Amino acid sequence: MKLPSSRLVSNRYVADGMLLIVAFIWGTTFALVKEAIENIDVFTFLGQRFLSGGLILLGISCFRMSGLNSKVLRQGVILGLFLFGAFAFQTVGLKFTSASNTAFITGLNVVFVPFCELLMFRRKVAFHIWVGVVLAVSGLFFLTTRGKMNINFGDIIVLGCAICIAFQVLLTDLYTQSSDVLWLTAVELLTVGLVSSAVAFFKGEILLHYYPGTLRALVVCVLFATVIAFLVQTYVQRYTTPSHVAIMFCMEPVFAAVFAYFYSGERLGYWGIVGAGLMFAAMLVSELGLDWLPSAKRLLEIPLSSVKIEKISRD
Repeated sequence: MKLPSSRLVSNRYVADGMLLIVAFIWGTTFALVKEAIENIDVFTFLGQRFLSGGLILLGISCFRMSGLNSKVLRQGVILGLFLFGAFAFQTVGLKFTSASNTAFITGLNVVFVPFCELLMFRRKVAFHIWVGVVLAVSGLFFLTTRGKMNINFGDIIVLGCAICIAFQVLLTDLYTQSSDVLWLTAVELLTVGLVSSAVAFFKGEILLHYYPGTLRALVVCVLFATVIAFLVQTYVQRYTTPSHVAIMFCMEPVFAAVFAYFYSGERLGYWGIVGAGLMFAAMLVSELGLDWLPSAKRLLEIPLSSVKIEKISRD
């Protein structure tokens, strides 16, 4: 598989745009996954999805044997464990809390990423990124909870999901600086698939079995939401910051809500529209910064007396 040239994605805007496409893919497959897991155990579906995706990348990687070493194996396994942890905490937490709370708390990784980036990597996080984070969290709250939220025990479990996602993003940024992207992603996906399959096995589920009503979701998720999405994330993270990645990924529930409206007729509602608007603003602020604000402020400060209004004749 020929990856895009570094010149193409060295522009941060291009990298963030590709991450936005990944968020779009994940958001639009949410409804399909929701339908699929009504007919199949969650961990069985994850095992089939990630093992299939990992084997596809493994086959591609074998054509270019260079790049595989013990460091890549170790890093890929670590990424895979954090990614599996995200799915596991989210799945267990859903048993004790609402879907809206789960969606909101999962999205809180957008807060953890810049804090960890500052504390772990000693990287200064720009002020406009913090503004984007506040806007993203506010928008996520309105979009997922419609302005109302009751805290319960399950929310604490789901918080583990947000932390796992944050570390997966941060470590992907660290590992891709020196490791082969194809092998790293292949090992990561295979790790998620193997651990998910092990959990499904201990639950008494059958992995190598066709479950009616899951084929479409499985094919779409394997090819687009797994192989393409995670490969793009791993590749372009070398050209942007983890905080940008987190804000781009926050658009996933926006895309999910819009797709659900067209796919299954779900209503977004007033608060949903407000939330989506705030999250879109967060994306703009994170990309464009706040440099345009002084100009906007000066425009608003133009005295009314300086505006010349000519009288229009009615003749």
